[in-house]
Amino acid sequence: MEPAILIITLACGMLVSRVGLPPLIGYLVAGFVLFLFGIDESSLPLLEQLAELGVTLLLFAIGLKLDIKSLFKAEVWAGSSLHLMGSMLFFIPLLKLLGMLGLEQLTELEFNQLALLAFALSFSSTIFAVKILEDKGDMQSLYGRVAIGILIMQDIFAVAFLTISKGDIPSVWAFCLLLLPLAKPLIYRAFDRVGHGELLVLFGLVMALVLGAWLFEVVGLKPDLGALIIGILLAGHPKSSELAKSLFYFKELFLVAFFLTVGLNGLPSFSDIGLATLLVVIVPIKMLLFLYLLTHFKLRSRTALMSSFSLGNYSEFGLIVAAVATSKGWLPSQWMVILAVALSISFLFAAPLNAASSRLYQKLQGRLIKLERHPLHPEDRPIPVGNPRFLILGMGRIGSGAYDELKANFDGEILGIEHKQELADFHQSEGRNVVQGDASDTDFWEKLDRAPNLELVLLAMPHHIGNQFAVEQLKRLNYQGKLSAIVQYSDDAQSLRESGVHSIYNLYEAAGAGFVEHVVKDLLADNQTKEEDTSEVVEVKQQG
Repeated sequence: MEPAILIITLACGMLVSRVGLPPLIGYLVAGFVLFLFGIDESSLPLLEQLAELGVTLLLFAIGLKLDIKSLFKAEVWAGSSLHLMGSMLFFIPLLKLLGMLGLEQLTELEFNQLALLAFALSFSSTIFAVKILEDKGDMQSLYGRVAIGILIMQDIFAVAFLTISKGDIPSVWAFCLLLLPLAKPLIYRAFDRVGHGELLVLFGLVMALVLGAWLFEVVGLKPDLGALIIGILLAGHPKSSELAKSLFYFKELFLVAFFLTVGLNGLPSFSDIGLATLLVVIVPIKMLLFLYLLTHFKLRSRTALMSSFSLGNYSEFGLIVAAVATSKGWLPSQWMVILAVALSISFLFAAPLNAASSRLYQKLQGRLIKLERHPLHPEDRPIPVGNPRFLILGMGRIGSGAYDELKANFDGEILGIEHKQELADFHQSEGRNVVQGDASDTDFWEKLDRAPNLELVLLAMPHHIGNQFAVEQLKRLNYQGKLSAIVQYSDDAQSLRESGVHSIYNLYEAAGAGFVEHVVKDLLADNQTKEEDTSEVVEVKQQG
């Protein structure tokens, strides 16, 4: 039966992907289909183990990407905390009311069970938000960073619940885990030496599953908590992003097993589907609460709305919480199925809503702007550009090199844009005119002051999608000057030419030309030195 499981899962995932939805909905459907064929969770013990590995690697990956400093921003830690409390205060009486009105799934539930459900329903989907932001190229936008920060805080709340739910009193040896930061230099040294191939993947698995999950479980703590903490410990290493990418498909594959196990819990009844649909109807209340909170933290209404759209769904972590609660007997098992259906339906509505988010903001801008609090958040204020002749988008090595070349002849007429605040600060300390902003984000162009004498824009961002997006935004603003771009691949160059970019330089070809120019220059210098030495010898002989 194993081949059939793989085929059905693949087919459902592909069908769902074709309509623009996350494949995980297909995996949930595949679980229901397999249940129809008489397969349940107890007949596939390996699937349960793979599902646990998926959750563990998910938390490890979150830890690897976690910037602790970002969590201390008020709009992130306070916004997520207040939203959690507000959601629970809203959901608990609502679920109680629905039970009193006769919904059979809620009539027998006690207060602590309603609180558990409210807790699970308060989460938003990390997987969905990351996919939406990556597809739109908005991962580094302010609204994207705020949404991801809130999601990470929600994940931390979930991990805290999972740890507490273990129920066992930790061993006294658990205090020894406080010494883990002291092992950081040794771990980093090993990290440096594992290279970039299969040893890197194996290193990541050992860190997540042995030093993280197994070690924490031995001392009586939740394994998932260990994976998260070890991920955070490794997050400061230069190769942490590479490790996260290396483990990405392991994590995604094992999470398929988790979503399958949810579907294998049983088929939803018509009343379950009705209740799940009713829960989805309530999702806009979650979004409005996010919108209200984020504007009160002085974010622009557009930033708050776009973040709220990204968070307007139910979460796979809500399913994980429900899975633990049902396994402990705290909730009836049918709630796993109800929440899985609610999650799927919420994605069906959230996908087109996010696609139309910019158009919706334009229509609602007049009303939404009244929610804003002034002075605005420092990262969300209009970007002053002065009156430059040259604009450089992306101040990495290429952008900063171009800036310095232009500075020799046009000092005071150049502006650089860099999305990382620390890099913008560095360039400013070096005497360059650079401001912080992300040109791959529509927010940047909405906040950018106009520069009437702009003659040339240099597109030096590392990703083609960002440069392409910048061209589209400049066209929208009726920019009439010249455009130059750096590309890595020939097909990227073609699409930029078609978009109206005047001059394009292939990064590798330019690097090769520069390398040869440097070698030839050194060779000519060596030959000249030899000629001078020879002439000196001849001159000495003649004098002799």
